[in-house]
Amino acid sequence: MNPYVSSIALLGASSVFMTIAWYAHLKFKHLPIWQMILFSWLIAFLEYCLQVPGNRIGHSVMSAAKLRIIAEFFTLAAFVVFSIVYLKEPMSINYLISFALVLLAVYFAVLGPFP
Repeated sequence: MNPYVSSIALLGASSVFMTIAWYAHLKFKHLPIWQMILFSWLIAFLEYCLQVPGNRIGHSVMSAAKLRIIAEFFTLAAFVVFSIVYLKEPMSINYLISFALVLLAVYFAVLGPFP
């Protein structure tokens, strides 16, 4: 498989798991914090199982900086969907503008016109 495609797919999937690990516990405030830490840690382990190979594969064709910016884009995208769908939090114009700026950062880092 193409290392660009596989790396980007793995980084995207890992961002979904990390968003769940970081924020899913907010709906379970009635459970003890130690249980939520353990739950989050187990999900984060799955995220690492995707993120580490994604970065390793991607680093054969992209710089670490490009990989980090791509991962940040997916982290933000996953969070936006998660916060709207799962947490039922509203989207504001400030969030949309911020998301557009991160997308612009991805463009300049990965495809940008400057060497």
